[in-house]
Amino acid sequence: MATTELPLPALPEAHHEEPGGIVDYLTTVDHKKIGILYIFTAFAVFLAGGVLALVVRWELASPGLQAMGENTYNQVFTMHGTLMIFLFAAQVTTGLGNYLVPLQIGAADVAFPRANAMSYWLYLFGVLIVVSSFFVAGGPAAVAWTAYAPLSTREYFQGTGMDLWIIGLAVVGVAGILGAVNLVTTIFRMRMPGMTMFRMPLFTWGVLVNQLLILFAFPALTVVFALLFLERNFGAQFFDPTYGGSPILFQHIFWFFGHPEVYIIILPIFGIINEVIPVFSRKPLFGYRAMVFAFFGIAALSFGVWAHHMFATGLVYLPYFSIMSLLIAVPTGIKVFNWIGTMWRGSITLSTAMLMSLGFIVVFLIGGITGIFLASPPIDFAVNDTYYVVAHFHYIMVGGLLYGMFAGFYFWFPKFTGRLLSERLGRWHFATFFIGFNLTFFFQFLVGLDGMPRRIADYEIERWTSANVLSTVGAFLTGVSVLIFIWNFWVSIRRGKRAGDDPWEGNSLEWVTSSPPPSHNFHHLPEVHSERPAFDYRHRGDPELAPVKTDPERDPDRG
Repeated sequence: MATTELPLPALPEAHHEEPGGIVDYLTTVDHKKIGILYIFTAFAVFLAGGVLALVVRWELASPGLQAMGENTYNQVFTMHGTLMIFLFAAQVTTGLGNYLVPLQIGAADVAFPRANAMSYWLYLFGVLIVVSSFFVAGGPAAVAWTAYAPLSTREYFQGTGMDLWIIGLAVVGVAGILGAVNLVTTIFRMRMPGMTMFRMPLFTWGVLVNQLLILFAFPALTVVFALLFLERNFGAQFFDPTYGGSPILFQHIFWFFGHPEVYIIILPIFGIINEVIPVFSRKPLFGYRAMVFAFFGIAALSFGVWAHHMFATGLVYLPYFSIMSLLIAVPTGIKVFNWIGTMWRGSITLSTAMLMSLGFIVVFLIGGITGIFLASPPIDFAVNDTYYVVAHFHYIMVGGLLYGMFAGFYFWFPKFTGRLLSERLGRWHFATFFIGFNLTFFFQFLVGLDGMPRRIADYEIERWTSANVLSTVGAFLTGVSVLIFIWNFWVSIRRGKRAGDDPWEGNSLEWVTSSPPPSHNFHHLPEVHSERPAFDYRHRGDPELAPVKTDPERDPDRG
């Protein structure tokens, strides 16, 4: 379809478009509003999962059953894991990707706006279906968030709650696949002239590789839940060895999704850290191309390590999966090395976003090193199903995700809203979160090495009590830190200091447009000559501006 050039005058800095009302958000196909819907929905899921985590920690603070029976504990534990892994972790970064990727590549919208809206509504409906399973008979209690067969089959676990759980997660999986097709197509097909692949911001690279992983990993999750649903309701025997099935088949398919899921979650977080550290170090990123190749190295290796979750089964080839699990640490180590190289001799500003990024490096390094130990079969056999694994898992999946997520929120909040979050409250948020998180999970390494099993509601060994008390105190302190963030958000969005369009002097294209951006994203675009177009725009004096090309039929606001 033909396009016409419409050179538009730049709006005054003080003029911003008013956000739409609730009906506008319910009917929107604007990628920015859909991104905000994703973020708010995922954050609500995070709060619900966090409350359940506090209930778990309250129960484990001391020996004996405190507030609930073992079956209720299992239900709470299962739903906590389900909300955090399946319904929060990948979707909050998808929300950030929806909002920021078109801005970072100079596009007016995503490739398929209506499909983008559909993916969000499928996600929301999937969340509601999964949560409903918690309140009906046969909710997913004893199966944990992994739902291993045959424990989750009809023979051992009756009730409709488990079926609702399966259907809801399958719907979320379809939403993820649809959203991935949209974002991958957007990145490959809608970059502005001059925005070559090796000039894209590293957050966009992280989202691209993350969405490619979704396209390969989520179908496996959807398939294994479909097989489980057929076995529960239509007499299929995929996991019953008496009919030629195999219980271990479920684990293989599940973890073929489950280990790439770690990197589906963490790759956009790497991208956020890659954006924040250079800006607040006042230096270009050290090793840009090495970072890009590390993304693809991690993605490729992530599909070859799934069975390191199955060492204790005795039915996998240990040397291969051990070596692959050790190798995947190499591209991750490259990233840590390059972040340190970027900060080296830089003019570092310790904003809250930068503090969160530094916190991310610390906790992710601890999680990564302990993961190297678990890649060794003898060590894995010794600590399998103990709290050592719980601590490692949370340092990667919770610490890595949340520190990066909060860094991104503090960094891009001015772009979303035109206002700054309070740095004073931000420092309180960081301090309480850093202390609370490490207090919660570091001592779990110690009790895990002492043999405390995971997924239990009660324990009798008194020497584990002090570590569990400290872990519970840390969990509630972490909860306080989240409340500080929510208060900061509430106060700042109403009367926070106005940020201007580029408060941090950022590097990527979203800092060239207004804050918040207009519906069509840009009035004018600078020429792109490097991976730091906003930096070039500020320092080239008065660079030539390219008029935005638009299709009046596609964008009625501009027609």
